[in-house]
Amino acid sequence: MSDKDHEALHAMEDEEARLKRRRKWTIGIIAFVIFQVVQALFFVLVILKFRSPKFRVTPPQMIQSLTVGTPASPSFDMSFIAPIQIKNTNWGPFKYDATAVYFTYEGVMVGQAYIPNGKANFKSTKKIDVGVNLKLDSANLPSNPNIGTDLNSGIITLSSRGELKGKVTVMFMFKKRKTSVMDCSMTILVSTRQILAWGCM
Repeated sequence: MSDKDHEALHAMEDEEARLKRRRKWTIGIIAFVIFQVVQALFFVLVILKFRSPKFRVTPPQMIQSLTVGTPASPSFDMSFIAPIQIKNTNWGPFKYDATAVYFTYEGVMVGQAYIPNGKANFKSTKKIDVGVNLKLDSANLPSNPNIGTDLNSGIITLSSRGELKGKVTVMFMFKKRKTSVMDCSMTILVSTRQILAWGCM
């Protein structure tokens, strides 16, 4: 083989090596771009997707005290520790303002619980135990015939409602105000002070 043939062969080998390196670089750049696009989509669709935290009253472990009136003058007076939960599913903390949870019996407010301002960390549930005292006197409800019937049946159904406002912060710089609404109910068996049913919307 002549020197010219050797040079031509080396030139072809060098060209093939350059093409291989170029293909590797091209594949690497494409893979890097795809990775960056996937990261950007994950960041936008997951990290920066702000969700309203869940604000709930969960069933108390026990009704601490419960007294009811007479058939002629039905009423109730009860107290318990209400477990409040604020579930934050965001990728950043949720700082919320002070608020109140209102307990009602057939639309009539019978008591409330105060929630101080605070913070629920990212991907976590903040739990707060709040003392509650609820009272209802039939003398104040002359148009409500159901309280006597409910107490005679031994069952009281209460509703709890509230609104929690605050701000979610992601990556220390992206902020958005969010509002969570509570709408829960629980049914109490008077004779044993047990929670028969509980649910939230």
